[in-house]
Amino acid sequence: MDFRLSGLDSPLFTTLHQLMDVSDEAEKSFNAPTRTYVRDARAMASTPADVKEYPGSYAFVIDMPGLKSGDIKVQVEDENVLVISGERKRDEEKEGAKYLRVERRVGKIMRKFVLPENANTEAVSAVCRDGVLTVTVEKLPPPEPKKPKTIEVKIA
Repeated sequence: MDFRLSGLDSPLFTTLHQLMDVSDEAEKSFNAPTRTYVRDARAMASTPADVKEYPGSYAFVIDMPGLKSGDIKVQVEDENVLVISGERKRDEEKEGAKYLRVERRVGKIMRKFVLPENANTEAVSAVCRDGVLTVTVEKLPPPEPKKPKTIEVKIA
């Protein structure tokens, strides 16, 4: 809208008009994802996982080849989001050796899972055996059924 057509030709309205008229390039830069977001998105997309439900627990199984227990982080965020992450670094090159082919994956490994309502976030355990991480989240006991309330009827 051109303010001059409506008789509002003051410098204040001209400045406001210029501020509201953001160019497409500036708008794209405001909406551009951060490097951290892109890195995490790639890590989550390239980290396969198996999720199993047992009568008393949930199990999350992720391959973590070459990672030691200190390199793996298991957290519960926002009270119901299980975050499993780690980072595999490239081996240091020894003097005189050079890579002829690099096929093994290096970089960040990450997955996020929204836990069901009956997951007990206070009872989470993690075990890494032979490069396979298994995170177990116990289930909360089912709520006891409510007993019907009996109301006494009085005769007047």
